[in-house]
Amino acid sequence: MDILINMKSGTPIYDQIYVQIKSQIINGTLKENELLPSIRRLAKELRISVVTTKRAYEELERDGFIYTIQAKGCFVAPKNVELLREENLKAIESHVEEILKLAVSCNLELEEIHELIDAYAEDEHS
Repeated sequence: MDILINMKSGTPIYDQIYVQIKSQIINGTLKENELLPSIRRLAKELRISVVTTKRAYEELERDGFIYTIQAKGCFVAPKNVELLREENLKAIESHVEEILKLAVSCNLELEEIHELIDAYAEDEHS
């Protein structure tokens, strides 16, 4: 499992771990029921506090991305299709917001945005 910590980032370390593990689960790099490194081992590998790693794992479990089996460890949870759909919808909404900001800045009409989307959709289905 590849996790890179940016100590100069304003993002808390536990959140960096959370985001990277979640991303690896969503994109399939980490497979369902795959054993994750122990909290202590990951903390040692990343040279961070066990408390920080524990918080990231707790949040991943709270959000349904991993589960814990006592005395066995933490595992990747089976994919919840509705949860993944919701995550993707949030990402799409963020991109749409950016598109609209850019469109306003260059006086692009909504119809022109629709044409761009349609053109890209046609290319994807060709």
